[in-house]
Amino acid sequence: MAAEIENAKRAAAIEAVRNHFPSNPRFVGIGSGTTIVYVVEAIKNSGADVSRAGFVPTGYQSKQLIINAGLVPIEFDALPDDVMIDVAFDGADEVDEELNCIKGGGACLYQEKLVAMRAKQFVCVADYRKSQSRLVTKWPTVPIEVEPKAARQVIQRLRVLGSRSPSGAGPLIREGHMVKAGPIKTDQDFFIVDAPFPHPLLIASDLTDERKGDGEHGYWEVEQLARAIKDINGVLAVGLFCGPTGPEAQAAGVIGGQRPVACYFGMADGSVSLRRAMEKRPSIVSQYPPLIPVRSSEV
Repeated sequence: MAAEIENAKRAAAIEAVRNHFPSNPRFVGIGSGTTIVYVVEAIKNSGADVSRAGFVPTGYQSKQLIINAGLVPIEFDALPDDVMIDVAFDGADEVDEELNCIKGGGACLYQEKLVAMRAKQFVCVADYRKSQSRLVTKWPTVPIEVEPKAARQVIQRLRVLGSRSPSGAGPLIREGHMVKAGPIKTDQDFFIVDAPFPHPLLIASDLTDERKGDGEHGYWEVEQLARAIKDINGVLAVGLFCGPTGPEAQAAGVIGGQRPVACYFGMADGSVSLRRAMEKRPSIVSQYPPLIPVRSSEV
């Protein structure tokens, strides 16, 4: 079983790199997690000219992968102000049919979101276990990166939003492997709070007059929940990657996309299943924050 899963990850990584790695890249985002090991391996073996390329890691692990492969890392805050990342590759903990993702199982979600939103396109690479019709189906919680002093307050607010599992358990600060060592810390020295919700998260097509996706009766739509959690004081990042894709954000002139343009799922039989993002209506994309603030005319 373990070998089957690793083979599935490798197959998905090879196909994603083959189809999306630029012929002459300048900046490439490299995410975190076990699947990304195979992405870096595929890039190294692709034969592409990477002599001018800088690889932007989303955390300590991905930076070490880049260095060990003989590639050149560049920190996110060293990117020139006027450039975009050509493509970002990353994994996910769960992906729904619209390519909304849950990320943060590896505690790198803030930097993963920074890189995804700076990329022209974000490509997700995963194995077949991560593909679900709706989020919070098999992956039980939404990871949230939280300022430590605010953690208890954030947990109280999450409970108000209806965060609880079907068994009644509520949100918890993620502990390390040794409880006496205390909570896991992110690269920003923040905590991760894992917030369960009683029902799988809805997508826009699920909404009706009776089910608005605003948390009533425990039913949340992905983007509404992401906004409600992000509005809590003390929350740095929410592990829901949703909204526009990179191309949609650029076309609409709004702040960068966090939803992948495509997800490659390695299957148990060694094949690869490709799911492309469905386009969001322009009227929906236009509701996101503008990339360049619009100045009101002076009278």
